[in-house]
Formats: sequence, structure tokens, C-alpha cells
Amino acid sequence: MAGNTFGQIFRITTFGESHGPGIGVVIDGCPAGISVDIDVIQKELDRRKPGQSRVTTQRKEEDQAIIQSGVFEGQSTGMPISIYIKNKDQKSKDYSHIADTYRPSHADMVYDKKYGIRDYRGGGRSSARETAARVAAGAIAKMILNQSGIEIHAGVTQVGHIKLDKNISDINWAETENNIIRCPDGETAKKMEDYIMEVKKDGDTIGGVISCHIVNVPVGLGEPVFDKLHADLAKAMLSINAVKGFEYGSGFSSVSMRGSEHNDSWENIDGQLTTKTNYSGGIQGGISNGMPIYFNVAFKPVATIMKDQASVNSEGEASTVSGKGRHDPCVVPRAVPIVEAMAALVIVDHLLRMRVNR
Repeated sequence: MAGNTFGQIFRITTFGESHGPGIGVVIDGCPAGISVDIDVIQKELDRRKPGQSRVTTQRKEEDQAIIQSGVFEGQSTGMPISIYIKNKDQKSKDYSHIADTYRPSHADMVYDKKYGIRDYRGGGRSSARETAARVAAGAIAKMILNQSGIEIHAGVTQVGHIKLDKNISDINWAETENNIIRCPDGETAKKMEDYIMEVKKDGDTIGGVISCHIVNVPVGLGEPVFDKLHADLAKAMLSINAVKGFEYGSGFSSVSMRGSEHNDSWENIDGQLTTKTNYSGGIQGGISNGMPIYFNVAFKPVATIMKDQASVNSEGEASTVSGKGRHDPCVVPRAVPIVEAMAALVIVDHLLRMRVNR
């Protein structure tokens, strides 16, 4: 199975399955001398872990990060960093009823046909549990970015039909962690929470949107053809479980604008070039222009619902899938740190690429 590695210079490889002994990540290319704070890594994992509120799955995992190599006396050594996270609350028996049945909108059928075998216990590698390893790696990427003053903020801006009606530049990202939805607006968060609980009561699930805002990015990150910065950000976000859409800058709304409206005019303010508007989303020609980078990530409703669904088994015979187990009614509150982590991995990789090429 290929495709477990992400990045060029700052490169990560994740491993493990949802119901195996544990999961983890190996980070290659981290510069030596970076202060690595295990408490910061743990804090990021705590933001993603299950069982943290009534709108998340009730699987109980400590998600304790164990650094096995690459760090000595609190600093990176330049060698591969290995982080391991034990699985402790897996209940594989919850999945015995779908051992031979393909769940609607899951990876069951395609895994079976591609590999000739599948781990039906929570989906194996296709489980969103794998993203904990990404969050751990992203925490270290953030530590590197902090040295350059680069900040990454994300929050839930839509759940179902409930949307935060604010320009991204007007959002107070400091409010994101003040509610269980991780919406940077308390009033909107309460509406989202009530709606999620209504959907959960019906045995159903709902999707949402996470918005991300990256500031203090220097000019010059990204390559002009196949390694455009926004293309790598798109790949990173679309690699996250349940993601169905990505748009940066003005996105799809740009199709209704004229060029005279959409063009970002340059201006010189005290010797620094900036744009009057930022429809480009901080990226032009695939290269960062120094303005804030912003994008939206759309997540579908969680595929496992607490209702019976028609399906087929591995023999092609008609079957019924009954909803069992512990699952999120809406994934976006826990996905916020995942979006931040993947954004950090892209930005730090391009930052290190630019340093090497100079």
C-alpha cells in the first residue's frame, strides 16, 4: 500500500489502524535544534481526541503522545522523529455485523476490491483515527513556523444550513476554543450545537465547513507549475477523511465577478507592498504574495448513521446495514486541529524548500 507519506523536505509517514495496537508518525526532515514541547503536542491531540463533548463520538482515548526518537533534552536532533499513540478503547465487536457487508459511502468495497482484504474494524487505515498522527506531526510543524511568526487559525464556520455570516478578516479566532463546536462566534456556535443534537437525536449526521486563516507568510512560498502552494494545500485538505470540497481566496464566488472587481491592486505602504483587496487569498501564480492566506474546507455528513440502510455483502447479495458503535454526528468540531495541522505541514515544507533553494 503506497501513499502513506506526505511532503518533500519536511516529510511525514503515518502508520497503524483504528483497532490495532496503536497509530503513529515518523517525521523526516525536521531541522536540528527545534524546541519540541511534548505538552504542546498533547494539547493539539486533546483538541482532536474523541469523547471530549456531547457532539463527538464517545470512544474514550487518552491519545497520549510518546516520542520514541529524534528528540534529546527537549530539542530535535535532526534525526527522524517517531511519535506513537496507543489505542486503548477500541471495541472491535461493534463491527462484527459488517464483516462481510459493505457500508454505504465507506471505503469498504473499494478496499476489498483493491487489496483483496480489508480491516472491517472501524475501517482500518481509512478510519479518521489515522489523523491523530497528522495532528502530532502538525504540532511540530507549528513549532517551526512560530519561529518565523507564521500563525495558523481555523474554526467551524458552517454546520448544515447554519452559517457564520462574517468576512474572514473580521473573525476573532481567539473565540474558537470557547465552545464545543469550535466556531469563532459564541451565538452562532449555540445554534450549531442545538442543530447537531437535533440531528443526532434523529439517528442521523450532518456536514459542515471549516475556514482557515494563515498570517505572516513570507513572499515566495510555492512553485509556479505543479507544486503551486494552493495546489499543495488543496491536496492536503482533500486527503482528510470526509472532505468533499476546497476553495481558497474568492473561490467559487469569483465566477460572478468581473475582472475589474476581482483584481487585487498593489499599493506601497511604508515600503511594504500589499494589496488593497485579497481575492487572491494570499497566493498568486502558485506563490505566496505576503497577504493572509485563507481557504474553506467542506466536510460531508459522517457516513455511519444510526439507521438501517440497504446495501450488499461481499458476494453481491442484498443486505441491511444497522447503525451500531460510537460515531460523531458531525465531524467538523474535531476536524479543526486536523485542518490546522495539514496547513502547517504544507507551509513548513515550502518554507524549508525556499531556504534550500536560496
